[in-house]
Formats: sequence, structure tokens, C-alpha cells
Amino acid sequence: MKNRLLFWSIVIALGGLLFGMDVAVISGAEQQIQQIWKLSDVVHGQALAAALYGTIIGALLGGIPAEKYGRKKVLLWIGITFFISSLGSALAHDVVTFMLFRFLGGLGVGASSVVAPMFISEIAPAKSRGKLVATFQFNIVFGILLAYFSNFLLTSQGADAWRWMLGVLAVPAALFVVLLYFVPESPRWLMVHKSDYVAARKILKISDPEGVDDAILAIQQEAKAEREKTSLSAFCSKRYLKPIIMAVLVAMFNQLSGINAIIYFAPRVFEMAGLGKSAAFLQSAGVGLVNMIFTMMGLWLIDRLGRRSLMLIGSVGYVLSLGAIAAAFHFHYLGGMVVPALVFLFIASHAIGQGAVIWVFISEIFPNQVRSYGQSLGSSVHWVMAAVITSIFPFFANNPAIGPAKIFLFFMLMMTLQMLWVLLKMPETKGVSLEEMEEKLGAKTTEPLTQPV
Repeated sequence: MKNRLLFWSIVIALGGLLFGMDVAVISGAEQQIQQIWKLSDVVHGQALAAALYGTIIGALLGGIPAEKYGRKKVLLWIGITFFISSLGSALAHDVVTFMLFRFLGGLGVGASSVVAPMFISEIAPAKSRGKLVATFQFNIVFGILLAYFSNFLLTSQGADAWRWMLGVLAVPAALFVVLLYFVPESPRWLMVHKSDYVAARKILKISDPEGVDDAILAIQQEAKAEREKTSLSAFCSKRYLKPIIMAVLVAMFNQLSGINAIIYFAPRVFEMAGLGKSAAFLQSAGVGLVNMIFTMMGLWLIDRLGRRSLMLIGSVGYVLSLGAIAAAFHFHYLGGMVVPALVFLFIASHAIGQGAVIWVFISEIFPNQVRSYGQSLGSSVHWVMAAVITSIFPFFANNPAIGPAKIFLFFMLMMTLQMLWVLLKMPETKGVSLEEMEEKLGAKTTEPLTQPV
């Protein structure tokens, strides 16, 4: 039974692997795409950001069909979407077609970021839920590593290398679709939306044989709490202003670090630093490896050191690495392993800090009644900022009046502001009950907090 539960969780978490691969695989193809279609830096930036525009919509709306049609059916369509997007973008013969298929893949990324963790959390027993949900986060960073490594292996394919790089995603997408047929529907969805307690009980007997009755009771209580969720207009009131500001700031800072500029343009950054093409792709694979190692370290430390401590560690690492990268480009101290080593330090700082903390922190600063709104807000700000940074980076990087030195200096200044915010304003949420957090942030009131929608 434990093996079947683990199998189900791993299959669902493959959505995270597709997520990570789709995000990072473009880094190897983007320079060839710009050359082949002779794109200006502005158009090129928009072509790469097309996937992120899709991600914003997918993250905002992905939960709606999952509630109506079930988690499993939506994940199947996400897998099919990834498959079509991968082949379509690989075979595209003009930039508009390419952007449409990348936008489609972005919808899959956004929706999978919502539906897959939701599905795992609903099928897993309470005692191992956190561990199994973490497999989704692990698969994201593992997918990024796989994308960088496959890009490195495919650089020898000549003028069509970029097509192979984008098309390779079709293989895990097809595997994901096939394996999903061996995964049951979410027992929570079956109970809440279909009133099918018999089928739900059969699944729970496999996933949580010792706590079937407790799990059913918990699902019933959660369903009742959902029906009492605070309205959107109440969420936008002054009562929740402090957590809203914190969610917006932590999501904005996440992208103002420049993480997407590195993930999307790693080979370009390394080539600007004087590395040859093959070496640049190999160092990009190193980015994926460092990201995976330090993400796992961050997940292990987050409940030991606390959210604020990890953010502070990450902020210091950000400032040091970004400042040194800016100085290296400004003084032309390039070549060798100087810039790659600093980029690895930057990636490690992100993975152990913002990468590990952002979604946990956002989920903890909002009360139950408005948590879904708060997470949607944080996710939307995060992906909008990611799209903006990605779309403008090529223009600023290739502009002689600006260039990489000033770009990384800007990122360093933003991370200095983040460090000040962490020191002066960010609360520690480790070990703090939701009720205490509500009172701390001024969201608690003597009036009833819920009003049925």
C-alpha cells in the first residue's frame, strides 16, 4: 500500500518535472531562435516571455476546472498540453507560431503549479503529506537540471539543435499522460463534488489505511470551512492590508533578484563572461545542479532555522554575489571560473532563501478564510514580474549604454532593499499559530471573520 501511494505521488509530481523542464529548456534555444528569425531584442524578449504570460493565466484559472472536472482529468490535459506545446514550438517556422505554442506550454506550467500539489496533498495521509508534497518542488528543480543537461548534450546538433532541445520535453510529457491512467481521482474531490464516499473510502484504505475515518471527517470539515470562505471584497479590505503588502513584496523581491534572467539566459550570461559555447552550456548544467542541492537544503532547514533566518542568509548571499558579478563585468574581470562561481553562489543563495521560503511564508501569513486569495495574489505578482524581467532582459543586456554590469548592480540594490525589509519588517512565522499570526498582522477582529460567499 505504501508503495502504491509513493507511486501515485511520484507520478503526480512529474507535473513538477515538466514545469521545471519547460521553464529552463528555452535557455539553450533562445540565441539560435533570435538569430534564425532575426528578432530584435524587444521582440525576442516578448517571444521568450510568451510562456510566462500563459503561466500567469494558468496559475490564476487552473483551479477552476480542477474543481469542476476533477484533479486527474485536469492533470491529463496538462500533460497533453505540454506534449503539444513541446512539439509545436520545436516545429515552428515563424515567431508567431512559436509564441502561441510556448503560451500553451505556459498554461500547463501555471495550472500544474496549482493542481499537482493540491492533488498530492489530498491523496496523501496527514503524517507524510509535507514530505510527499515536497516531491513536487524537488521535481521542479530536477526538471531544471535535466533541461540544462539535455541542452548541453544537444548543442552538437547544429542549426536544428534548438528544435531538439524544445522537442525533448515531449518524451516526459507522454510518459506523464500514460502513467496518470494508473492513478486514482482525489478522494477529497470524489466526496465533496460527487458525494461518492464508497470510491473515496477505497482510495483512502490504500493511501491511509490506519486513518480512513479520521481522513473522511477531516475532509468534511474542510469542505464546510470552504463554504464559509470570506468574499473577495472582504479580502481587499483594510483588515488584510499587512499580509497583502507582505505577499506582494516577497513575490516582487523574488523576481527582482534576477533569478529568471539567470534561469532563462544562463548560457548567454556565461558567454558574455567570456566562456565558449560548449563551456557555457556545461556551466548552465552546473546552475541546475547547484539549484537542486541548495533547494533540498533549504527545505530541510526551513523548519529548523525558520523562514526569516533563511531569507536573511539568502539576502546576504544575493548582495555579495550580485555585487561581485556587477564588478566583474564592469572591470572586465572575465574568463575562467570567476563569473560561473559567482553565479553558483547567487543560485545557492536563492535556493536556500527565497526559493524555499516564498510559498510557505505566503501560505502562513493569511488566515484560513482568505488563504486561497492570498496565494493567488502572491502567485500572480510572482509570474507577472517573471514575465516583465524575461521580456526586457535581452534589450538591456545588449544595450551598450546599460549592459550586464548595470543590470546586476540593479539586482544587487533590490536585494539590499530585501535584506532591510527582512531585518526590519518581516515576521518569523515558524512555530506561530495561525490565530497568533492574525493578531500580529492586525487581521484578527472581534467581528466574525467569515461570511458565506
